[in-house]
Amino acid sequence: QVQLVESGGGTVQAGGSLRLSCAASGNTDSDLCMAWFRQAPGKEREGVAGIEGGGSHLYAPFVKGRFTISRDNVKNTLYLQMNSLKPEDTAIYYCASASVRWCEITTPGMYNYWGQGTQVTVSS
Repeated sequence: QVQLVESGGGTVQAGGSLRLSCAASGNTDSDLCMAWFRQAPGKEREGVAGIEGGGSHLYAPFVKGRFTISRDNVKNTLYLQMNSLKPEDTAIYYCASASVRWCEITTPGMYNYWGQGTQVTVSS
């Protein structure tokens, strides 16, 4: 079992920045894929960014160049640095972990563990 706890959400004005954290505990493995997803009201959950066991990063087109995913294997923590935030980035952000090294951020079903989510609100 893996437990994931997100933090760092909040309300920010358009153009601002936030850094989300996801603390992992339990049977963690730094060689496995971890990712960030988000879900806005009335919309399906969508992949934002992933980091593979080999260190490769994947980003959704709508965040590329603005968001950066990283992980600290000593602290067992996943991060999402979000810059140049837009009102359309408003959503609940979830971290997720998979049981494989590679990531596919268009397939939420491949992830075994999910955090409870943290709310990000971007005002215009």
